[in-house]
Amino acid sequence: MFKKLLPLSTLLLTSMTFAQTNPLSVHVLNLENGLPSAQVEVVLEKSTGNKWVKLNQQYTGSNGRITALFPENQKFEAGTYKVTFKTENWFKKNNQNTFFPEIPVIFKVDGSVSHYHIPLLLSPYGYSTYRGN
Repeated sequence: MFKKLLPLSTLLLTSMTFAQTNPLSVHVLNLENGLPSAQVEVVLEKSTGNKWVKLNQQYTGSNGRITALFPENQKFEAGTYKVTFKTENWFKKNNQNTFFPEIPVIFKVDGSVSHYHIPLLLSPYGYSTYRGN
């Protein structure tokens, strides 16, 4: 029993440590059934002057999460960022229509906290988001 628990606990601890060291995570939940929304494309951009510069792109995992959205090789600086949830393809894969083909969430980083978490509660005709922890 101990031999089985040790690798599992090591994996869990490693995942938690990595998620805590990366400054940005997201979580998408389907409001219709309360389940995680897997395979939602998420794009991270930073406002630079008059334009948005793409920093990263990932897909949510089976738990609806991306625990490390910010690129490892870059410094997380104060500024205005945008996380865009590309929802149209996700709804199509689930045989549903949506009013919102994508959901951009623009937020400011001021350096007052070391980690930002953006949850998205999603349904075909509405959504809610907030600053998580």
